[in-house]
Amino acid sequence: MSYFVLKKIIGPLITPLPVCLAMFIIGIIFLWGGKRQRVGKILIVISMLGLFLSSTPWISTSMIRPLEQKYPALTEFNGLPRVKWVVVLGGGMLDDENMTANSQLYDSSVSRLVEGIRIHHRLPQTKLIVSGGPASGQTSEAEVMAGTASLIGVDRQNIVLEKTSLDTEDQAILVKNIIGNDDLILVTSASHMPRSMALFKKQGMRPIAAPTDYKTRGQGQVRFRIFNFYPGARHILMIEMAMHEYLGMVWGKMRGRI
Repeated sequence: MSYFVLKKIIGPLITPLPVCLAMFIIGIIFLWGGKRQRVGKILIVISMLGLFLSSTPWISTSMIRPLEQKYPALTEFNGLPRVKWVVVLGGGMLDDENMTANSQLYDSSVSRLVEGIRIHHRLPQTKLIVSGGPASGQTSEAEVMAGTASLIGVDRQNIVLEKTSLDTEDQAILVKNIIGNDDLILVTSASHMPRSMALFKKQGMRPIAAPTDYKTRGQGQVRFRIFNFYPGARHILMIEMAMHEYLGMVWGKMRGRI
């Protein structure tokens, strides 16, 4: 089994929701078994407490904010006339021919693409590289992003497709093959930016960070307020995103890719 397939299978299983559900199910089984009822009760309590805490802003914001704040948003364009490329990393899509191109893209992909187009308009000498391989069907994410960019008004001659990559490491390698040693602006989600920058720098490139798709707002530590303990499903997703990035960086360092 390839590393990519193994990563896609194991990664989601160690996030809060499946872990808490697994503990809850084991606890229920122990309650029915009769001999380990006390252990079963403890597992159920821990699983419910873990699920509750994972759904609160206090936990999710504390995990994802350090990733999002590592690189500031790109707001100043002085001193960037030499940049030739704006690279937009895909953030996922649903391959459905019955939908328009923009409807097939996940929200993170749309945010990244809009930011890339904004920068491209500010630096008209650049070309827009959209990067992403096929999700589940035959159409690559790069093709869908290019179609969306064209709908928004970007000249198709200014769009370059990288449409075979499977993950961020692939994207760094394949983009390097396209641009060589040219300067580039790298556009991706703020939480994904630290790992992306590390992978691109490992290939000898000099990326300029342009983070977008922020999940948190504001600066500093999360304050201890009652509202930060109101549960919400999106906070579980934020924790999953943060864990994916932290684990990816650890794994990348272990393999010498970062």
